[in-house]
Amino acid sequence: MKTKVALVTGAGQGIGRAIALRLAKDGFAVAVTDYNATTAEQVAAEINGAGGKALALQLNVASREQVFAAVEQTREKLGGFDVIVNNAGIAPSTPIDEITEEVIDNVYNINVKGVIWGIQAAVKAFKAQGQGGKIINACSQAGHVGNPELAVYSSSKFAVRGLTQTAARDLAPAGITVNAYCPGIVKTPMWEEIDRQISSAAGKAPGYGTQEFAKRITLGRLSEPEDVAACVAYLASPDSDYMTGQSLLIDGGMVFN
Repeated sequence: MKTKVALVTGAGQGIGRAIALRLAKDGFAVAVTDYNATTAEQVAAEINGAGGKALALQLNVASREQVFAAVEQTREKLGGFDVIVNNAGIAPSTPIDEITEEVIDNVYNINVKGVIWGIQAAVKAFKAQGQGGKIINACSQAGHVGNPELAVYSSSKFAVRGLTQTAARDLAPAGITVNAYCPGIVKTPMWEEIDRQISSAAGKAPGYGTQEFAKRITLGRLSEPEDVAACVAYLASPDSDYMTGQSLLIDGGMVFN
């Protein structure tokens, strides 16, 4: 059987790294893309060293041109294209009265436009190969329920959930499924920064933000990146072939839907 190929954005650390490693374990050839070329190369080397097949690419998802180029490079060098995971994102703390145009533009360029460019580039690749495929987007439990101090981030993730639903309807005739995964609080460098900002704004020591948010987790623990990667692995597999337009909560029970 032909090896399936997946591209993961923001795969140099945290959830993206865990997704890339899991997909490689599941037999995918993986394009590991990240804004940070060094971390992308480290993850790709980890996959290749374990007997998998990976390609490292530097990518700023805010650039439509770069996203299309990365997908095309992936097709050429890994021999096809089957799955895109639009994982890259940022989450600055944004109290309502402190939101600026610069913050909005930065978050939306990455979290929303980056997903749109990924969808477009994947569709182009699937069509060029005369096949369908899977598009998997990073949403969040904050895309189901507005989170305090995260107005811009939450609104960007609500946008991703809407994009996922609309794209699923529009692309179904081409055999393309579009779904999203919605993590809660995951032990990653990004969450550490969110905690620092929220704790600082409250005049508290680091860890306060995590403690407050963690009270809402039914299972009583923070998520590991591997928890989220397992959900993405399902969405990337044939087991999810009859699912589209969904944004799956993988948050330990923060939001019930």
